[in-house]
Amino acid sequence: MKVYYSEAHRKHEPPFEIFAGGFRTAYMENPDRMDRILNALRGTDWADIAEPKDFGLDPIYAVHDKDYVDFLASAWTEWLASEAEDKSTLLPATIALRRHPPRPTSLLRRAAYYMMDPSVCIVEGTYPAALASANCALSAATVLTSGNRNRCTFALCRPPGHHAGKDYAGGYCFINNAAVAANWLSTNANVALLDMDYHCGNGTQDIFYERNDVLTISIHADPHFEYPYYAGYTDETGSGIGLGFHKNFSLEKGREDGRYLSVLEEARSFSAHSRIRTYLSGYLRGNGRLCRGSTWKDKSDNQRHRRDREADFRAWSANCQQSSSMEGGYNNEALGRNILAFLDQFA
Repeated sequence: MKVYYSEAHRKHEPPFEIFAGGFRTAYMENPDRMDRILNALRGTDWADIAEPKDFGLDPIYAVHDKDYVDFLASAWTEWLASEAEDKSTLLPATIALRRHPPRPTSLLRRAAYYMMDPSVCIVEGTYPAALASANCALSAATVLTSGNRNRCTFALCRPPGHHAGKDYAGGYCFINNAAVAANWLSTNANVALLDMDYHCGNGTQDIFYERNDVLTISIHADPHFEYPYYAGYTDETGSGIGLGFHKNFSLEKGREDGRYLSVLEEARSFSAHSRIRTYLSGYLRGNGRLCRGSTWKDKSDNQRHRRDREADFRAWSANCQQSSSMEGGYNNEALGRNILAFLDQFA
């Protein structure tokens, strides 16, 4: 299996982030996450790890607002030239409500306009890392269209991307890697994008919400109690020509593995609906992590159910070429095991 990875992410290492209540803590989305996964992949006989190709900015401009991308490109140098006393990381003091604000011109006001929350700290290496991360997803996608026998690829992306919308960063995400790759694939065939991260892929939803050429499905924790809070509800199903081409599966607190796998089966059934069944002859982009904080539970009374649902998912994926990209996952000790448990099904 082709795995695309770039060392550029190491220079994106903010010294802190701010949690609710103003608590300053070490940055949770850190390079150690990639090291855990790399060590696991290098212990297999099927992971072929390669550097991504540079695709330039056109595929990124195709899904993100150009002014937003230009802000990411220049923010750090502008920050260093500013009169700020602490220049260790760029964070705004306010967040734009986005009702009808004029697009600002000053650096901190643009930061407030384009940054959804205080997890998207910008440092010197943020923009290069975000570009390389998007190139990993694009490289993994291009393999599927190259005419060779690769049916499954993996983009080991850092920073992640699914919280980044058309013109905003959020939840550690700056460029929406999976959306950039899915949009690129959509010029060749129909695409389904299945997001299995613990949190709703609000950025991906924002990008494709009014489109009918990319089917988007998100399985995530109920936004009534989990980030991003303002997107991911079950009544959000697309708009305009995109109506019916987005589906949110919102899971309650304390769900067991069997409940999650049943929802995965519902997602498979949804994608097989007559209006969108052609997507199964195109490409499936999966992004995310299977669960938060732990590996799959091994309760004996649930093993058969889990195996059956995993077999269903493999059969579903076998109908199309698949590229997966890494999103979140912050129980670092379990990350390598979780990724192998998922990818080994398709190796």
